[in-house]
Amino acid sequence: MNWLSIQRPDKKTIFLLINGLIGIGLMVAISLQLNSRGNSGSPVLIAAAENMKISLDAISAYTASNSINTDNPEDPGHSGLIGPEWSELTTTIGDPAAKRTTLNPNFAALIAHLLLEAGVHKGDTIAIGSSASFPALLVASLAASKALELHPIVIFSFGSSSFGASNPDFNLWDIYRLLLDQHIVEFKPAAASIGGEDDTGPEFERGISDRIRTSLSDANIPLISEKDLQKNRLEREKIYFNGNPGRIKAFINSGGGYANLGSSQTVLSIKPGLIKKATIPETSRQGMIHAMLLKNIPVIHLLFIKGLAQKYHLPWDPASTPAVTKDPVRFDGHRDPVALIISLVGLLWFILVVIRYRMLYNSH
Repeated sequence: MNWLSIQRPDKKTIFLLINGLIGIGLMVAISLQLNSRGNSGSPVLIAAAENMKISLDAISAYTASNSINTDNPEDPGHSGLIGPEWSELTTTIGDPAAKRTTLNPNFAALIAHLLLEAGVHKGDTIAIGSSASFPALLVASLAASKALELHPIVIFSFGSSSFGASNPDFNLWDIYRLLLDQHIVEFKPAAASIGGEDDTGPEFERGISDRIRTSLSDANIPLISEKDLQKNRLEREKIYFNGNPGRIKAFINSGGGYANLGSSQTVLSIKPGLIKKATIPETSRQGMIHAMLLKNIPVIHLLFIKGLAQKYHLPWDPASTPAVTKDPVRFDGHRDPVALIISLVGLLWFILVVIRYRMLYNSH
């Protein structure tokens, strides 16, 4: 074979080849980007869900053996995490269907997904602010943190809406302490507040407030008892940031805690899920959500559970606790319009190159 007789490709062929490769490259790159994030079948998301299931099983077993929350018709699965409708810790009306929805271990996978979307990496520190209204969401946040190997700094409050961690004999600290004692979680809470009105629980009976203070003191957990919202928020910032705001890579808000949401009605317009910007009220009405956003720290907002479940395709009030999802099902509540546009441009580019190539081929 005479290699010298082989003709070099002309400029048109080279042009078509290069542009074809560009089109294919665009489609492949976008496909890899989309499939590498938000896949509930990925190992780390499965690990998060399995961590939560371990926690839920431990709580269920403990409450069953100690006859805690066992006579609650709103908890047919006997999770032990659905407290009474009204108690000394109840602050507002709550929806039992929303509470049952959060018992899904795949919520931990969702939170892990959102943390990855927020840009966290192994070894990062995150902040968690949780009321007692959705104890399963705090469990899910801790499970996701463990799967991603993060350092969570947790500040929680005792006030709960109906059917949350509203049992004074099995409150949110009792739940958290159970997981610590069984070595399911390893990071102790950084601080706590009583919760309720002004985050100081003036509506609570003196006896219940005293019990809370004693239990926190015995565990050497600082109590935040500042009534003024701005001063309360600054106390929390000192604990979370420890003089270094850059160390916090994401903030998870669970429930409707006063200090986390602030006192402005504008917070009601914040949609659940991952948020990076929102309407910021005046300083005196800002909560931790706003403080974090002002520092460009992404926030994972776990409230409005029905909207959250619909957005990320999790079942609403399932008849039984869902199994850990191991199939590659995407949490596609958030779509990247730029990625979609680039993918479509890549596809169109490739089609046009193929058409041009056929025209060129047929002309010979």
